[in-house]
Amino acid sequence: MTESTPRDAVRLDQVSKQIIEHLQEDGRQSYAAIGRAVGLSEAAVRQRVQRLLDADVMQIVAVTDPLQVGFRRQAMIGISVDGDITPVGDALAALPEVSYVVTTAGSFDILAEVVCEDDDDLLSLLTDRVRSLPGVRGTETFVYLKLNKQHYNWGTR
Repeated sequence: MTESTPRDAVRLDQVSKQIIEHLQEDGRQSYAAIGRAVGLSEAAVRQRVQRLLDADVMQIVAVTDPLQVGFRRQAMIGISVDGDITPVGDALAALPEVSYVVTTAGSFDILAEVVCEDDDDLLSLLTDRVRSLPGVRGTETFVYLKLNKQHYNWGTR
């Protein structure tokens, strides 16, 4: 999901929340196994999952350690913007190296997480494509030295 605004059209009942939590623990679980755990048929679970995907409530993806799949540099870029923040956020979100973009309150207007092949790739991204965006006043880059934790199983509320 790319927006943090609540979606009024999507109401999550307890069963849908349980399905999400099962998939957060193991996205490879079969719909039949989830159905047994939540009291639905395999077909009913499949339909609910598809509705959740279509509504952008969730994604089912393989989460990797970038270092293990050939990307040797990760960083968080703090970006200060003059004027409207939205076009800068949209432009950043369109860059393939950018995995995460949030508009923030604080020292930076936007934070963007990037995954690059190496330091040269990060330098090129910063110089040629981030700092040159209209409205970007300044950046500060926080290079990741170690990935200590990356989990997405926070459940539902």
